[in-house]
Amino acid sequence: MKKIAIAVCIAWLVGMPAASVHAQMVVPKAGDPLPTLSLNYLGKQPELTGRPLLVEFWATWCPPCRKSIPHLNEIYAKYKPKGLEIVGITDEDEATVTKFQKQIPMEYNVAINTPNSIYKQFGIQVIPTAFLVDKGGKIVWTGHPMDLTESQIQSVLN
Repeated sequence: MKKIAIAVCIAWLVGMPAASVHAQMVVPKAGDPLPTLSLNYLGKQPELTGRPLLVEFWATWCPPCRKSIPHLNEIYAKYKPKGLEIVGITDEDEATVTKFQKQIPMEYNVAINTPNSIYKQFGIQVIPTAFLVDKGGKIVWTGHPMDLTESQIQSVLN
C-alpha cells in the first residue's frame, strides 16, 4: 500500500507541471487576433499588415499537405489581385523546401526554419492546418485548407 501511495504522489508531481503548461497555452481560434508571426521567408518577405491572410502549417513529407498545395496555388492566383496573401509555414530548412518546390511548385509565400515555439503558439497538433485572417488581423476560420470555402475567402476580402 505504501508503494502505491508513493507511486501516486510521484505521478501527481510529474503531471502537475505538464498540466499547468497545457492550461497556460491558449490556442487561437475564430474571433481571436492572429498571434505575432516572426518568420524566415524563402525569398522576399511579404507585407502582411492590413491584408487578408491565409496561414498554413505544412511539411514536405506530409501527403495531405502535398495534396493541398495546388489548391492553395489556385486560391492565391485567384485572390492575390484582391489583396489575399498566403503564407505556408514549415520547420524544414531551405535546401529541403527548395528541392521540394522543384517537384511541387508553391506560388505563394513560404516561411522556413520555423521554431517549434510558433507551432506551440498556434496549438498545431496536425498538419496541414490553416488560419484565415481578416484585414484587421482577426482569425475568422481555422481548419484543413481543403475545407476552406469561396464564401469564407470572400468574407475577408470585403
